[in-house]
Amino acid sequence: MKVLCINNDGGGFADYVEVPAGTTVRELFQQQVRSGKPDGYLIRVNRQPVPSDQVLQEGDRVSFTPVKIEGAQ
Repeated sequence: MKVLCINNDGGGFADYVEVPAGTTVRELFQQQVRSGKPDGYLIRVNRQPVPSDQVLQEGDRVSFTPVKIEGAQ
């Protein structure tokens, strides 16, 4: 199944990615954001905050936004 993954880390990108049925938000995070931990990001599915164990559905829009911007004090 395909979901839209929006990664707002660094330069940011958005792309449709193919994931197996039953994939959780945490699993997608680990695949797409290799340098961070989920607790350092605002994670939303279809513009709503969700728990990391939520199972994704076909066509979901998932965004990962860092809570702290690198270099900010």
